[in-house]
Amino acid sequence: MTRPALADPPRFPDSAPRFGVVGRWGEFMARHPRIVIGVWLVLIVACGAAYPALHARLGAPDYSVPGSASATAEDRVAQYFSRLGAEQDLIVLHSDRYTVDDPRFRAAIERVLGAARGVPGVAGAIGPFEGDAGQQISADRHTALGIAGIDGGMSDRIDVAARLQTALTAASDAEVRAGLTGYSPVEGELIRTETADITRGEAIGLPIAAVVLVLALGAAVAATLPISVTAAGIALAVGVLFGLAGLLTFDSFVLSVATMIGTGTAIDYAMFLVSRFNEELTRRGVRDRKARREIRAAVGATFDTTGRTILASGLIVMISLCSLTVVGLPMLDGVALGVVTAVTGTLTAAFTLLPALLSALGPAVNRGALPARLRPAEARSTAASSTWARWAHLVMGRPVVFGALAMALLVVAALPIAGIRYGIDMGLNSLGDRPTGQATRLVQNDFGPGLLSPIQVVAAGPGDTALSADGRTEVLRLVTDLARDPRVATVLPQQADGRYLATIVPRDAFDSTTVATLTADIRSRASTAESAEVLVGGTPAMFTDVSQLISRGFPWVIALVLTASLVFLTVTFRSIVLALEAILLNLLATGAALGITVTVFQRGVGQAVLGFHSAGFLQVFLPMLVFAVLFGLSMDYEVFLIRRMKESWERTHDNATAVAEGLQRTARPITAAAAIMVAVFASFLSADVMELKEIGFALAVAVAIDAVIVRLILVPACMRLLGRWNWWLPTPRRQRNMASSATTMDSTTSR
Repeated sequence: MTRPALADPPRFPDSAPRFGVVGRWGEFMARHPRIVIGVWLVLIVACGAAYPALHARLGAPDYSVPGSASATAEDRVAQYFSRLGAEQDLIVLHSDRYTVDDPRFRAAIERVLGAARGVPGVAGAIGPFEGDAGQQISADRHTALGIAGIDGGMSDRIDVAARLQTALTAASDAEVRAGLTGYSPVEGELIRTETADITRGEAIGLPIAAVVLVLALGAAVAATLPISVTAAGIALAVGVLFGLAGLLTFDSFVLSVATMIGTGTAIDYAMFLVSRFNEELTRRGVRDRKARREIRAAVGATFDTTGRTILASGLIVMISLCSLTVVGLPMLDGVALGVVTAVTGTLTAAFTLLPALLSALGPAVNRGALPARLRPAEARSTAASSTWARWAHLVMGRPVVFGALAMALLVVAALPIAGIRYGIDMGLNSLGDRPTGQATRLVQNDFGPGLLSPIQVVAAGPGDTALSADGRTEVLRLVTDLARDPRVATVLPQQADGRYLATIVPRDAFDSTTVATLTADIRSRASTAESAEVLVGGTPAMFTDVSQLISRGFPWVIALVLTASLVFLTVTFRSIVLALEAILLNLLATGAALGITVTVFQRGVGQAVLGFHSAGFLQVFLPMLVFAVLFGLSMDYEVFLIRRMKESWERTHDNATAVAEGLQRTARPITAAAAIMVAVFASFLSADVMELKEIGFALAVAVAIDAVIVRLILVPACMRLLGRWNWWLPTPRRQRNMASSATTMDSTTSR
């Protein structure tokens, strides 16, 4: 039977059978570079304009746990003690010259309190002479405290605190200064500090990344492409987040992490694609920009190979981050959404803008080239440098020795995880000389750090009824016992509508491990009450609820990430063995990175060099966040390396040749990509906020471990030991193929 002739043959009949969907997509973008670039210019301008507006919409990290005891306690305080609002903050008045007994100081107090009461969102304000003067006036009488109650949700209170601080500054003078401190004022100041940290980190990391890109790609024009694509992708993500901010609340921490990870992945993805495009141009011998057909074919081939790898890597990163949502913590939900949006934006730019730019430039991508000896092999000839191939054969020649040494090193690095301690460091030391920072230090020095955000004990009858006589007796006994606790500075009791509120002021800061232990002890004592329902709230209790929620959710995150990664990698590699090997090696690398992070930030090794003071613990969400992020990021290099090995395997069916050629072709771009990510992440060590330092350090160390120890040593060693089993997939067709070539493979993999 003869086939009928096609009436309308395709425009490019030679490209259809060669490329898959991703390759054809890249070629399609390459056909319309002017339209694609024009659309992106409009998007960049529109989304870039949204950046300041997005910052204006940022709220505080939402540490609240819906339905928890601390959330219920906060609701009851707002309901029955409304004069105090949902949160109580401290108005700090200080004069170096006058004491509170001076008429000018007292006039300043009245003026400041009057201004505070007029701020929308302020439920009330109590001066030092209206409340407990003994607790609200310092021993030297140069500092006095007012209590301001503010209403609203956590993000709303940030805005109220900012307006209140502005009003206090306007009402004070040079002789008597007024400032605001407490949970929301501190969080608001930290938002501004983190914004400055992001800007400073980018100013440090991006120039270093640019230099590495020039060395990796061998030409100035080629190096500008990843940076341009990264800027476009982040701009698009900012525009999307701005649109979502009308429905959801994002905080500065979400934007910081999204920017950090989005920048690192975007530069890597674009660099891999540009590197492969150069290789395709060299293979085709394209030297003239007029060879449009061959240039478009080179773009299509680039996306049909490396493009598919990049797509798989991006999906793995997003899958890993989405696992955070199983915890049920709003803050982690925001981080997951922010990072997924950033990675989606960078992938969109890589799969639309980049092929258009490559098509428009063609061989001109190599303008501003380095001397020939410094340029990558793919830009010089079809033969890659044999240095990395020799290294691969060296490792495969002694796989047990190299593998054992590398694993031993990673296991030793991971050992400190056994002693990991969790906590939440609010970053009070990063407030500097801003009004909130000055007010915070005055409270810490003159009244004790526990007054900044005390523990709240709210008591009512069963079912939130009025307390009975027996209930009041139980509550008073509990409060009396707490007042004698050496960890408690003072107890401030109040009653309203048959309910009882005791404000417990610890001797230590609310984010310390001592106060965390005290909070747990108070809850344990409160649980024994029989005639009263006693809830423990306040910021310390909220932090405790967050810690418990994360501890319960972490195993589920691990299980979800591992399961999803196993399925995805098995489909991507068409090999169960390679998928399991990738997961085990990534677990080892992640453990080593976290172990080193514990050594540095929990034990304080090197704190003087890195410019911080150890709190004695890691941020409670750090291990889970780092695990999800690192597991996704480390898969980038794994997928890129293994897919290149698989290309060689499918051509030669020689395991040793496949490993050597894969490493030979990818070692330089992987090393360069790792150097870029390390530069981007390590730049956040300049941050003033501790959590950004910890995350930047952990990610930088993990990427370095993954690229050097795992990819260059453990992968070739393990693949040599496993031999033909690397490519095993238990399907009848695969098994038949294995059997038909068993003799050949046995002989070639024995080397």
